[in-house]
Amino acid sequence: MPTMSLKIALKASQSLTIPVVFVATYVNHKEQREVIAITYEEVDSVGGDGNAAATSLDDGEQGRVDGDYNVIQKIIEKYPVIKGKHPELEDEWLKRATRLTAPHFKSLDEPISELNSHLVLRSHVVGYELSLADLVVWGTLRGNRAAYGFLKKGNVLDVTRWFIYIAEVRLGRMALPEIVETLDAQAKERKAVKSSQGGSFEIGLPDTDRGVLTRFPPEPSGYLHIGHAKAALLNDYFAHERYKGQLLVRFDDTNPSKEKEEFQDSILEDLAMMGIKPDRVSYSSDHFQLLHDHCVEMIERGYAYADDSDQATMRDERMKGIESRRRGRTVSESLKFFEEMKNGTDEGKTNCIRAKISVDNPNKAMRDPVIYRCNPQSHHRTGTQWKVYPTYDFCCPILDSVEGVTHALRTVEYRDRNPQYEWMLDALDLRRVYIWDFSRLNFIRTLLSKRKLTKFVEDGVVWGWDDPRLPTIRGIRRRGMTIPALREFIIRQGPSRNIVNLDWTIFWATNRKFIDPVAPRHTVIADEKSVRATVVGGPDSPSVKEKPQHPKNPAIGKKKVVYSKNILLDQEDAKSFKQDEEITLMSWGNAIVRKIITSSSSSSTDGDDNKTVTGLELELHLAGDVKKTDKKITWLSVDGQKLIPVELVDFDHLITKDKLEEDDRVEDFLTSKTEFRSTGLADCNVADLRRDDIIQFERKGYFRVDRPYLPPAHGSKQEEESAVLFMIPTGKTK
Repeated sequence: MPTMSLKIALKASQSLTIPVVFVATYVNHKEQREVIAITYEEVDSVGGDGNAAATSLDDGEQGRVDGDYNVIQKIIEKYPVIKGKHPELEDEWLKRATRLTAPHFKSLDEPISELNSHLVLRSHVVGYELSLADLVVWGTLRGNRAAYGFLKKGNVLDVTRWFIYIAEVRLGRMALPEIVETLDAQAKERKAVKSSQGGSFEIGLPDTDRGVLTRFPPEPSGYLHIGHAKAALLNDYFAHERYKGQLLVRFDDTNPSKEKEEFQDSILEDLAMMGIKPDRVSYSSDHFQLLHDHCVEMIERGYAYADDSDQATMRDERMKGIESRRRGRTVSESLKFFEEMKNGTDEGKTNCIRAKISVDNPNKAMRDPVIYRCNPQSHHRTGTQWKVYPTYDFCCPILDSVEGVTHALRTVEYRDRNPQYEWMLDALDLRRVYIWDFSRLNFIRTLLSKRKLTKFVEDGVVWGWDDPRLPTIRGIRRRGMTIPALREFIIRQGPSRNIVNLDWTIFWATNRKFIDPVAPRHTVIADEKSVRATVVGGPDSPSVKEKPQHPKNPAIGKKKVVYSKNILLDQEDAKSFKQDEEITLMSWGNAIVRKIITSSSSSSTDGDDNKTVTGLELELHLAGDVKKTDKKITWLSVDGQKLIPVELVDFDHLITKDKLEEDDRVEDFLTSKTEFRSTGLADCNVADLRRDDIIQFERKGYFRVDRPYLPPAHGSKQEEESAVLFMIPTGKTK
């Protein structure tokens, strides 16, 4: 088991990351086992406590260290075996290597010239054999675009000679060139994705020279879903990346009937998971007194009145442009009823406060909207202190202005309310805020209504708010979406105002690009009618070899592959075999099908599709050409390893219709079966997987570990529990 955990920020400069990866790989090579586990994260920094760092090391004992030089020193301290014969000279060159990270030719001229002079008549930076100095200096030069370009010009002959020698003669033994190629390929893919992004964020927000403060105002009445993710990431982008301003997260906790502290906490956790760090967090409830005072001011100015019309009457009058019979109430009458509302009396409960804007404005949002309601229910933050609460339409513009918001970015569903927003500010003589509307994120066969999602949870249609069938952030994370992929997908949409219904295939195709280069490969054989095969020519006793967990990314590590005469195959594969056909056993070689045994219930009239294969005899033919076989087959040795029981789960959409209309009943369009489970046996390496690990079962697909394998406990009644893995969609249609 690894004793250290090394994190690498893939978006950081490779001149900082490659040297550290080389040193860690060098240690694993020297120890002949993985003592340092290397993980790659699609981020700019992996530093703790807000520190910017391209690399971070956790040794499990003394904590973590950040930064390339600090990480390398910690590794040397833990594994002095990698020190050469001249440790002081090596350390000097480790420090000198930091000068080679400069991104400009002018800054590199002096340190590269010094290195060139030093390498005259030398094949190694220090001494006469490969040392840490060679690894770090070579890795720094290779990872620095400007420095690598400097070498290609051919002006520093001795550095170039040494660089080629180290690459071709010394590094190949540890597969270090392949690591560099993999990192380069991932960098090119990120660049290609960026260049092809569909959305543009250059919308030209005005008055940004005076500072930018955006806000994300969620209501703590449910869990964040992917629609909220767009709003949050958009505000985060303009605040922190585009204009180097600030982001405010304000909880719109003005409805005690729906809100819970559970939802409030989950929203902050989900934002952090998405990499969103607000500069400030506030609550509308912090300003209840201020909002109350502004309501009183509105009444006193003749801009608001108390109305006890029932809900149905009020809605009908607003739709028809009819004046409420209470619109003519005097200021003193309205203030009196507002007091009744504040005290939660029976009379107060029948009243509300409405803004006196218009009766028959063509924009119905301007027809005397409600700005305060009576609700005696206890509030999760203020308790029973208040029995009146402002509506969002009243609260939002006031607090945006008071809290210094400069640009309010919100979805187009609020567009009709923009004049109302501005009216509130003008009526109270408050600073105006610039508004930008952007489209909601809609998906086919998906509900984003918080009310309807809550009903799914309460009615037991799903397991909870983190059910992988829900479009909540926690749900799609549990399904297997990675945060970098989520961020990229949202950013590609841009702040467009065009409303479209997106297909989930695009969403999951984005995710696949992130998980494929780093997902370890494993093998699983389905339990249903699995076939036992005898391999003639196989080893007399089981043997174990270490193979790369990823065919194109050796940095992912190794896995054990067990070989024996007795192996398991999938029924579907076995049914496809023909007598004397040559097939390829993946990670082993070719074999010839010599005998196919079918069940006695299978008759000659059943046909190939209906027969059940119960046994096979294969003759190993390792001299065969794997490129010439049509069938590449996954298999598992029955002997020499503990096969791990797994349960594989796939899901379907909750509703059957692409887009529900307003008069559609959700119950009429629920998918009858949305959960599909199967069991199987996986290779022994699966026992080491942890919750949230993402892997690929070869020829089966990508999976996220929802529950790790639990072995039976010695000396107790604890039984073995299968690993449970959720299938991750890839964007491909079945």
